[in-house]
Amino acid sequence: MEYEPHKCVEDEFKGNKILKIIKVDDEGNEIEKFGTIVSFGFKKAAYIIKNFDEIKKFVEENDK
Repeated sequence: MEYEPHKCVEDEFKGNKILKIIKVDDEGNEIEKFGTIVSFGFKKAAYIIKNFDEIKKFVEENDK
């Protein structure tokens, strides 16, 4: 599957640091409208890291 240009950036939400994966244009600038693909804080990031192998397997099995 081809993925649109994107990048991961740190941001802040209600005083807490978060990570966002955002859509970007050819110059690497965030696409304004609906540019955020996903955002999450420390706790969800930790769960993602702990379950990375299962997440990777899921993507590989469902990548169409």
